[in-house]
Amino acid sequence: MLAGNPLLHGETAQGSLLKRELSERHIRLMALGACIGAGLFFGSAKAIALAGPSIMLSCIVGGLAILVIMRALGEMAVYNPVAGSFSRYAQDYLGPLAGFLVGWNYWFLWLVTCMAEITAIAVYMGIWFQNVPRWIWAMAALASMSTINLIAVKTFGEFEFWFALIKIFTIIAMMIGGISIIAFGFGNNGVALGITNLWVHGGFMPNGVTGVLMSLQMVMFAYLGVEMIGLTAGEAKNPQRIIPNAIGSVFWRILLFYVGALFVILSIYPWNEISTQSSPFVMTFERLGIKTAAGIINFVVITAALSSCSGGIFSTGRMLYSLAQNGQAPATFGTTSSNGVPRKALLLSIFMLLLGVLLNYMVPEKVFLWVTSIATFSAIWTWLMILLSQLKFRKSLNAVEVDCLKYRMWLYPISSYMALAFLILVLGLMAYFPDTRVALYVGPVFLVLLMVLFYAFKLKPTNASVLA
Repeated sequence: MLAGNPLLHGETAQGSLLKRELSERHIRLMALGACIGAGLFFGSAKAIALAGPSIMLSCIVGGLAILVIMRALGEMAVYNPVAGSFSRYAQDYLGPLAGFLVGWNYWFLWLVTCMAEITAIAVYMGIWFQNVPRWIWAMAALASMSTINLIAVKTFGEFEFWFALIKIFTIIAMMIGGISIIAFGFGNNGVALGITNLWVHGGFMPNGVTGVLMSLQMVMFAYLGVEMIGLTAGEAKNPQRIIPNAIGSVFWRILLFYVGALFVILSIYPWNEISTQSSPFVMTFERLGIKTAAGIINFVVITAALSSCSGGIFSTGRMLYSLAQNGQAPATFGTTSSNGVPRKALLLSIFMLLLGVLLNYMVPEKVFLWVTSIATFSAIWTWLMILLSQLKFRKSLNAVEVDCLKYRMWLYPISSYMALAFLILVLGLMAYFPDTRVALYVGPVFLVLLMVLFYAFKLKPTNASVLA
């Protein structure tokens, strides 16, 4: 189907190279915006119910693991900044099969994640327009985000920058307002609340270690997308400088926007009074006397979902482009338009996302649960492969080459092995708890299917360069 097709290696269109048009501000905000989405604004309530105030501990531990993963990715991306990033590194250091599995798995991961995002958009728009069928909003979201991606990478970067700013501004405004309640009693008749709510309702860890462990799965899913920094390496203006700076800022911004926001919310409200049916952010804004809080957060969540959907379309297009450049997808997807956009790869991904619109038409109540259960496993598996690739990459270098690395992993190899152990723990927790066990049924089956295709069609990489 693929390897024997003459289109695989023969087509050289008007353009086959990506353009380096993403600046540092684009990439910084893309990375941060990718892991600040509906999971923080709405999903945090369920995580709080599981862990109580100790959800902040889960965020810190998960954030440290993400920092190590991103450091590992950055070490390889600065050394060899190519489109496709971790798929290409898996191919180079773990073998052709690994590269094939990582690439197609990540393409599929963002495909189903985008389906979840357009579904979320349809749900949130339905709050305002209850008589409009959900599938229409899903189609409108897909059409608008697809258009932005098809124009030029700089257009995509600008969109992600400004939409990420909306989310960040909302969180900062909530934190400033919340601190004014905690410290000065604003909105509470001048009586400062303090932070005793963090420990007086059953303690800081009311559900024990079990609650912290259960919340880890949700926390790690919320961080999905931060690895997108690696995919920008082929289009960054100065990857040797921009990528390290972007990676270095991610962990501290996660601490600020996740841990900081949760600290404020949990100081104002006892953890066991936060409803899982509403957003803690809505509750906080209402406490500040903002009557339109629900509408404000609804708007922010819609922009967050649109941003994530746009980033997902970007990711699927670049990954498919890289796979085609390596001879592991039809070569026609390894070409670009005159403005450096892998348009054919994007169009295939967009066409596949129409399935999400169809599902919103056929089974609107079930589609979100179906697609998100797959994404968690795929994300953790991708992070595992990034770490394994980095370990093999470092072992492939001699002492002189290691000394010349411009960006390197901290505490190598201990940090890499600790992060690997942590991810394996999260997979074990997913298998243990019934609500997340379904992901371990679907994910491995898909990987086995990919392996069958790889060996059946003998998909050998061509090692084509994808550097612009």
